[in-house]
Amino acid sequence: MKNNKKKVSRRDFLTSSTKVAAGSLFLKGFPTIVPSSVFGKTAPSNIINVASIGCGRISTSHDMTCIAQYAGARIVAVCDVDKNRADAGPAAVKSNYLRAQSMNGGLKGDWDIKVYYDYKELLQNKDIDAVHISLPDHQHAIVGVHAVNAGKDVYLQKPASLTIEEGRILSNAVKRTGRILQMGSQQRSADPWPQFKKACELVRNGRIGQLVTVEVGLPGDPGGGDKKIMPVPANLNYDAWLGATPEVYYTEDRVHNNDASNAGIASRPGWLRMEQFGAGMITGWGAHHIDAAHWGMGMEYSGPIEVWGKANFPTDDPNYTGLWNVHGIFRTEAMYENGVHMIVSNELPNGVKFIGTEGWIWATRGNYRVTDSDPIADKSGVKPIDASNPKILGSKIGANEIHLYESSEQHANWLDCIKTRQEPIAPIEVGHRSCSACLLHQIAMKVKRKIYWDPKTETFKNNDKEATAMLSRPRRKKYDF
Repeated sequence: MKNNKKKVSRRDFLTSSTKVAAGSLFLKGFPTIVPSSVFGKTAPSNIINVASIGCGRISTSHDMTCIAQYAGARIVAVCDVDKNRADAGPAAVKSNYLRAQSMNGGLKGDWDIKVYYDYKELLQNKDIDAVHISLPDHQHAIVGVHAVNAGKDVYLQKPASLTIEEGRILSNAVKRTGRILQMGSQQRSADPWPQFKKACELVRNGRIGQLVTVEVGLPGDPGGGDKKIMPVPANLNYDAWLGATPEVYYTEDRVHNNDASNAGIASRPGWLRMEQFGAGMITGWGAHHIDAAHWGMGMEYSGPIEVWGKANFPTDDPNYTGLWNVHGIFRTEAMYENGVHMIVSNELPNGVKFIGTEGWIWATRGNYRVTDSDPIADKSGVKPIDASNPKILGSKIGANEIHLYESSEQHANWLDCIKTRQEPIAPIEVGHRSCSACLLHQIAMKVKRKIYWDPKTETFKNNDKEATAMLSRPRRKKYDF
């Protein structure tokens, strides 16, 4: 007798089982922590198997930490081109799960964790449902495309891409494959910074009148870095680390601290200050704050039409002997089709200020201040949200007004959407548009004049060949899309 039963894939089971369950384990707006006993050892199909691509400081201290809080997912594999980091990955995973388990009774991390040194081999593992990509900026789009093509859902650290062309390729690939991709734009989620959504919601509902100007405060990077040629460490596949970018000699300040211990990888790596691998703070912090600005402006799927400004680069000094070459102090401006004027500068306090015809609203991360490196704790009493009139902040959003997407925590929202197949709070097209705006500011810094952009076609107007050449970069074929 012929068996007409349709074979159900693991991914289909994950989706269908969620729909019939009493409720999602990752509810939007509710940071649900579910004890591992809910599943039992005999119900592995209820668990989303996640792999960590990249085992550096952001991965081990942020992405792994957040994912470990939720009993509906387990990290089952790690990968890094630095063998020392990859080999230390399982211990970092288990440490994060044990910490989370002691706090909320989640999973203990008592399972085998497979180690990979090549992410393409990891992506061939059919038991892996999803990956979080915590790599240098130049790897984001390319690894992201390979991941969605392999059928994996993706959590991608910001910014979305190294170039606007690469961001478009990634966004198109996500749409074509139907994968869930969440950008690491965690300022959109309630934990830990609910003030950004509140500010944007108030602005979108006219509490400061018509929006006129948005001020975005970002830091700049210092020059420096040791240029001396060094031997490539035996533990590092340096060619794969460079990826699609050009071959260039190894020096530690171009890459990351080669210390194999977790403490050794805690410092800010040198690649963040190298234009070969990223754009500096304009995308580093800008991908967060310009994303928040777009959210409040209602321009998440668009971009500026004019950008101009100036910046100091360490290489402007003919006597400069350092390695790092991303922008330092700067001030750039942009105009949007809706008439809003954006100002982005290191001279502004770190955060986003919406200025309207009837007042202003300000949002920042609160008890942080920005240094030449990373944000550090600051107990000076900086308000996470403020307004020209306290009544603005006390205003309630009515039932028939604009209510923005609610997310309890960025990784939880991603995991929830993997099961429901709903769009996450920070989908790739939104992340691409935020990143594109940042990169347009960088292009304006480089060409030192006003540039004219068409966000619909993603091309420059007036046959601007110099600016157009900066929309993409040559890529080494062996590491290309």
